[in-house]
Amino acid sequence: MALAHPVAVGHELRARDLREVSITADSGLPALSARSRSRVEGRPVAYSLPEGALLTEAVVGEARVPPPGAAIVAVGLKAGQFPPGLQPGNRVTVVMTSRESGSTSSTAESSTSWSATVTAVETPPNEQTTVASLQMDTDAARQLATAREGEVTVVIVNGVRK
Repeated sequence: MALAHPVAVGHELRARDLREVSITADSGLPALSARSRSRVEGRPVAYSLPEGALLTEAVVGEARVPPPGAAIVAVGLKAGQFPPGLQPGNRVTVVMTSRESGSTSSTAESSTSWSATVTAVETPPNEQTTVASLQMDTDAARQLATAREGEVTVVIVNGVRK
């Protein structure tokens, strides 16, 4: 069985969420068979998953997001603060730039960056702000949550998250 459309973590599976797909028996994939449909319906998914994702025992059950030591933080982003193709699953670098005013007329600028994985991206209708949910280290998420409007930029990166 596979998903007929994307689902968010915690979504309870219903018949309309599932579709039967064919895979070879010797593929080695631990996919649940169509005979498991009654056992799967009514159970939540442990992760947010895209359309077409094969269902396995590992993805059905209580939420497993975020994992221990990680947190999910939401950031409001305007055009120019993130690439237009930003989507769940992207590995990103989050850069927070803050301006600190000193006793003189000059302003000092400092930045901090962290690695994260995008878990959701939503732009409500008629809104100019896009909300990106980012999974990252718990301490980093706490720091990022203190960012003021306009201080955060998200950069899509390739490779393994460090």
